[in-house]
Amino acid sequence: MESRAKLFGHPIHPMLVMFPLGLFTTAVAFDLIGFALDEMLWLRSSFYMIGAGVVMGLLAAVFGAIDWLFIPGGTRAKRIGLWHGLGN
Repeated sequence: MESRAKLFGHPIHPMLVMFPLGLFTTAVAFDLIGFALDEMLWLRSSFYMIGAGVVMGLLAAVFGAIDWLFIPGGTRAKRIGLWHGLGN
């Protein structure tokens, strides 16, 4: 399946998915550091990273939905894409 939403010939959805993954992972690390050091700066940074991760996840979902709409109906790819989108 070829992505319909592209930027300079590259699919947008997979590019955007990396942002929430990185932001959420870093937020967990910052939470652990913040609790270990009892420093609010780390915890506050983690809070904003979670917010940015949610926003980027929603943006990635928009481009994922665009790609999903162009998958032919009744195919395994369409079913898996539906479960992937609903699960996320």
